[in-house]
Amino acid sequence: MALLLKTLVRLDVRTTRWLSGFVTCAMVGAMTIGSAARADDPISEMTQTAQRIVSLLDAPQRAKCLQPLDGPAREQWNFVPDKFIVPDGKRNGLPLTEMTSQQRLLTHALLSTVLSNSGYHKAVSIMALEQVLHEMENNNPIRNPDLYYLSVYGEPAAEGIWGWRFEGHHLSLNFTIQGGKHLSVTPVFWGSNPAEVRQGPLSGLRVLDAEESLARELVESLTPDQRMKAIIAMDVPADILTGNQPSVSAQTFGSAVGISDSELSPEQQKKLRQLLKYYAGNFQSLNDAASDPQAAEDSSLRFVWVGETKPGAPHYYRIQSETYVFEYDKTQNDANHIHAAWRNFHGDFGRDLLQEHLQQEHQR
Repeated sequence: MALLLKTLVRLDVRTTRWLSGFVTCAMVGAMTIGSAARADDPISEMTQTAQRIVSLLDAPQRAKCLQPLDGPAREQWNFVPDKFIVPDGKRNGLPLTEMTSQQRLLTHALLSTVLSNSGYHKAVSIMALEQVLHEMENNNPIRNPDLYYLSVYGEPAAEGIWGWRFEGHHLSLNFTIQGGKHLSVTPVFWGSNPAEVRQGPLSGLRVLDAEESLARELVESLTPDQRMKAIIAMDVPADILTGNQPSVSAQTFGSAVGISDSELSPEQQKKLRQLLKYYAGNFQSLNDAASDPQAAEDSSLRFVWVGETKPGAPHYYRIQSETYVFEYDKTQNDANHIHAAWRNFHGDFGRDLLQEHLQQEHQR
């Protein structure tokens, strides 16, 4: 919150007008999350907030926002602007542009129940970059900080299984909740264009700075022999390899490459854990070992880097275990455009939770 308020001081009047709404939402979200933190039950707070939103929807809004958990829309996720979504340029869900003020505030409060303070600040900052692009691209109409959509899958309840998504350009947050206790947070996508704002009132803003700087610290600490294993190529891929595929597997990346955790020094292992902790730290509650990347066995972790290691050069990296993969790519727009994703080979869209739920229902 303090970072966002400090940013406001640097804005001109026009930019302040649209971003001030985000600050109001952040304050309401902070109050909502405060009660969740005291109760130490953010999933319960999330469920109650989703129920409040659903109760306020009229019929046309319900038709857009509410969808079955097992329907095709559940796994149709995107991180490009609406215009470029195939085949029809339409995104699933109810956009902020079609919500009442109360519904918009509660949507931000819903985000606050699952995102940490830093994660919420990151999400709102990514949305704010749409206004930056709008002005950089001569008022391009496809850049709109209000074109972010809420979808609810199934019925929010303390029992059973349900999910929700908040999504727009460069942001896709997908959650599945089972039995009021278990939470899946993948697939996750964060993007930043520009990676560093170089003009205007937000000049100097770097939304995904730590994802880059922490990984560079690790690769620069490698010995020559370690670098030969970790840096597998110099030709950087144009984007993350998993894209917006509904499901991914370890086979997507071929045979095991890169440097394993066991081949790193204790200090380098600490840097790798710090990077994992930063990604996971975007969320408040990761109470399932299968969902928490820090719970992976050390021996299964591998780190891969592609491209130059010097700042400003196009590069790609990933961290992979038997369960999950983190991908990061900074190549587009003269290496000033970042895509970062977290995928679970077995649990994207809560597939593992859904399987467990179905088994329990079958036994009953």
